[in-house]
Amino acid sequence: MTPYVEVVFGLRPDMRRAFIMIQDAVMVLVAVALSLVLSRSNLSFEAFSYEGLTTWACIVVSSHLLFRYCGLYNTVWRFASTPDFFNILKSCAILTVALYCASLSFRFFKPVTGINERQFIVFFLVSFTIISAPRLFYRFLRDGASWRILNRAADKGLTKQALFVGRLGEADLIIRFTRTAQPGDYSIAGVMAIENDAPLGTRIQGVPVVAVRPRLTEFLEDYTRGTKSLDLLIFGNGAGREIEEYSELVRVARHSGIAVVQFSGFSELGQGGKLVLDAVEMETILRRPAVPSDIERIGTFVRGKRVLVTGGAGSIGRTLVRRSLELGAEAVLVADLSEFGIFQLSQYIDEKDHDRLKARIVDVADRRQMTRVISEFKPCIIFHAAALKHVPLLEENWDAAIQTNVFGTLVCAEVAAKCGVPQFVLVSSDKAVDPTSVLGMTKRAAEQIVSALHESHAVQPNGYQPGGHHSGTKFIAVRFGNVFGSNGSVATIFQAQIEAGGPVTITDRRMTRYFMTVAEAVDLVIMSAADAASRQGRDDYAVYMLDMGKPVSIVEVAETMIRMAGKSPYTDIPIRFTGIRPGEKLHETLHGEDEEVVELSTSKVFGLRTDVVDWPRVETALTALRTAMKSQDKGSALAVLEGLHQAERSPGDARRPTGPKRIGHAG
Repeated sequence: MTPYVEVVFGLRPDMRRAFIMIQDAVMVLVAVALSLVLSRSNLSFEAFSYEGLTTWACIVVSSHLLFRYCGLYNTVWRFASTPDFFNILKSCAILTVALYCASLSFRFFKPVTGINERQFIVFFLVSFTIISAPRLFYRFLRDGASWRILNRAADKGLTKQALFVGRLGEADLIIRFTRTAQPGDYSIAGVMAIENDAPLGTRIQGVPVVAVRPRLTEFLEDYTRGTKSLDLLIFGNGAGREIEEYSELVRVARHSGIAVVQFSGFSELGQGGKLVLDAVEMETILRRPAVPSDIERIGTFVRGKRVLVTGGAGSIGRTLVRRSLELGAEAVLVADLSEFGIFQLSQYIDEKDHDRLKARIVDVADRRQMTRVISEFKPCIIFHAAALKHVPLLEENWDAAIQTNVFGTLVCAEVAAKCGVPQFVLVSSDKAVDPTSVLGMTKRAAEQIVSALHESHAVQPNGYQPGGHHSGTKFIAVRFGNVFGSNGSVATIFQAQIEAGGPVTITDRRMTRYFMTVAEAVDLVIMSAADAASRQGRDDYAVYMLDMGKPVSIVEVAETMIRMAGKSPYTDIPIRFTGIRPGEKLHETLHGEDEEVVELSTSKVFGLRTDVVDWPRVETALTALRTAMKSQDKGSALAVLEGLHQAERSPGDARRPTGPKRIGHAG
């Protein structure tokens, strides 16, 4: 920094203000002297005579009072902007007019020669210039903009050179911030504008607009071939949804060894602040716009409520916890068996929310533990996300799958009803549709438990609860497909395989899956719960289904992820097909042929008209399932689950729909 800035910045605030006041007084006197010299005026009195000194003193005092009145000393000048400099212009104009009027009045009492209008015009221009200049110079140097420009060659090894891809307005903010932040971590070398009418070749604060649509990818390829000094590609907030070549830009950058991040805000403004840059996740290969969230509706639903999330240390559960806190939940309790998972969750949550976050290490299938947790916490909503979900692994560990997915759901639902929890939401899966795996059968059984309790609630106004208790609990299940990037998903598996150099293993070339981001899924689960809370009687739904878009080819997922990692599929990273594993399907579906999809007023959420097995039939099946578990008879256990599923399709009293059968729009 210059000695001027170091001296001024080193003073205490009151000393700094006094310094500026003295500086302004000197500048006003300098402006008077220059106006007289430049206009070649010869005053009729000596400058250092008694009359002259009195005149200068009056000018200094009046200018000081005027500047104080106009607020020139209330501004933090390193944050000064156009309105602050306009205030100086206004103050100097008022001072000039006041001095001119005073000189006219004074001449009535004593003739004075050498004063004319030219002097006051010159005084106004000079005073504004020399009073503004130190402030502008101080801000320019204090914020580090010119310092970094002048010393860019010296700092080149420390400052990361970046290209920004996004809107020009956002580029202006980021360039301004990167120049003022200390230390300067990033320097924007160019802007790739996504507006169709962006002016190519123009500059934003000296940074050129180097590319516009539709030549973004072509420019980046040329640029990366021509320079080795680029370290970072920064996407603007939402750029991924606005440009079709998003994943291709990511691929080109990563292939050239350039890190890719997305701007999401500022941690602080001004000195010491930092850009909040999020890693670009592999979920970008979905290549569809994210589902917009109705923040107002889900916020109204969650705000001020106590929320319990089982399985809260898992991918879906963790995001449900954080989202509930963001939406203003009074408190959120995490119930999970994983001590390490809960510890990781605490690191994942903002420090300001820790007071509202509670955690219990608990097995969801332990009735005594869950009764204690729910009765003590008194939640308004339970999101039941606890489940075992790995298809091949559960084929061998079938008893663990039944214990957690079936009896864990049963325990949590029954305890919720007994404790009078207003709403219970089961996080289900597309594996529950026409199940062929242990995972699918257990998730279908969990849906049947929740649907039976929902049906008893709809039929009886006070609700039916096993054991003769009555409950006002609203039970629903929300069904959706794979969550991209969740623990154990193909994305995380492929990513690890790519980082290890391959091969990437795929069970079958024809395999497809539905994918949704964690954030989308969680918001729509909450939206489903909000919709269910507004429905009463038989005109509601036991099962909701999320709009997952179109199924995605797993081969295309792997190929795109390899390209985005800067590699070539089949050449740099081999892809090996291993054959379908036990319990897997080639293609998943979100609803069965006998289930009817009803469009709701809630975007991207559907109600399902599906058949429900009566609670007594469910109880009988669960009793048989317990017997099979005790004897470790896998065949009998799976036969019970299959029989429960087949009971939905059989005629008679066991088959009861969740509402009037119709397809179409429901309000």
